[in-house]
Amino acid sequence: MSASKLTELSLAEARDGLRRKDFTSVELTQEHIAAMEAGRKLNAVILETPAKALDMAKTSDTKLSTGDGGALEGLPIGVKDLFCTKGVRTTACSKILGDFTPPYESTVTQNLWDAGAVHLGKLNNDEFAMGSSNETSCFGPVNNPWRNKDKETNLVPGGSSGGSSASVAAHIGVAATATDTGGSIRQPAAFTGTVGLKPTYGRCSRWGIVAFASSLDQAGPITRTVRDSAIMLGAMAGHDAKDTTSIDAPVPDYEAALGADLKGKKVGIPKEYRIDGMSGEIEALWQQGIDWLKDAGAEIVDVSLPHTKYALPAYYIIAPAEASSNLARYDGVRYGTRLEGENLIDMYEKTRGAGFGAEVRRRIMIGTYVLSAGYYDAYYLKALKVRRLISDDFKLAFEKCDVLLTPATPSSAFAIGENLDDPLAMYMNDVFTVTVNLAGLPGISVPAGLDAQGLPLGLQLIGQPFGEEALLGMAEKIEQAAGFDARPDVWWE
Repeated sequence: MSASKLTELSLAEARDGLRRKDFTSVELTQEHIAAMEAGRKLNAVILETPAKALDMAKTSDTKLSTGDGGALEGLPIGVKDLFCTKGVRTTACSKILGDFTPPYESTVTQNLWDAGAVHLGKLNNDEFAMGSSNETSCFGPVNNPWRNKDKETNLVPGGSSGGSSASVAAHIGVAATATDTGGSIRQPAAFTGTVGLKPTYGRCSRWGIVAFASSLDQAGPITRTVRDSAIMLGAMAGHDAKDTTSIDAPVPDYEAALGADLKGKKVGIPKEYRIDGMSGEIEALWQQGIDWLKDAGAEIVDVSLPHTKYALPAYYIIAPAEASSNLARYDGVRYGTRLEGENLIDMYEKTRGAGFGAEVRRRIMIGTYVLSAGYYDAYYLKALKVRRLISDDFKLAFEKCDVLLTPATPSSAFAIGENLDDPLAMYMNDVFTVTVNLAGLPGISVPAGLDAQGLPLGLQLIGQPFGEEALLGMAEKIEQAAGFDARPDVWWE
């Protein structure tokens, strides 16, 4: 195969090509490094590591030559800048971490390197993963590779994993790591025509990932196909004694589970997801997804999730509360940035004021307020009770069905800056995704069509706890029925 086509390959195709010795990992990596350099206008990669990538590729080629390669041997991937990478700068895209270079590796990325993956670079994200558009990063916004019909307006790639989704959509890497606290994998995947998988809470270790909201954060992959997601999850997942929330359970062969028959499977359609003002395009796509799964042999059943309307308010109490606690450690003493002051308190205030961006400061203040004496019971405790009710809704729904089908987002990608001054409008982007995090369930967004502006739209499947195999099998059926092969015009080179 000619080198110019190596970046066209999916992760599975590249893996198989390497094993057949059609090309080497060095050749594959060099082509992706060239794509990374050509794609700098996207601002998806904030730290390129080409020398490291080529060293890792050479090692992979040696292993592949003797048939000793791992599941991801020789495959170049990008890493969201929320994952600590040993000896490679990690900032969470915040000024407060400065040039922090971890002396340790996150468990998920270590799992990937152990499987043979090649590290292309660190990917842009919303500061501390707080955002739905990748506009709050201290490195500036990421541009979505997709543009609408007038081709002049730069669009957001979704957030917080915007660098991950944009890099995969632009074929800079064969896949990328990402994290999902309220939809930060699935929403950007929907905005860029990629596949975003948020696993069950506890399936992937959180150790070494910069924390936003500890009871909600979960690592997962963004890829271009469902099969690639299955392969990536198999390498990322596993028990980790360093993470007390990590589940000690075997990791299934997710790729082998693909291709299952849907006959006898039941797909739930939650009526509460038909929100006021939902666009006709989203409604039509949802119905199309129902028809595809019905044609594949699944039975469609109506279910109810009556507390869905309280999910977004509860999420925006719980997540900021946990963020205000987690981010208290960034005080100018232990990490990166420090501004001198007249005394210790003054130093704290100046450091945190200059180090955190506006959105992070907003969430820290909300979180501190809802945890304060007199308001804890009224807001935080009540939000936790709502969270339990939402979780119970799902348990009842799953007594009637195997998975749920919903839209992934209320709209397609919007223009950079369009919602920046309206945080409530921005928060609405998570309306279909936050319930999954509150209940700790797995969810996946699959590209299913284009809107009238020629922009990607996604469908979301929600699974039962540790039901990723069924989820991926159902997602593959949607992928096959949709036949989504649209590509953005390459305007960034």
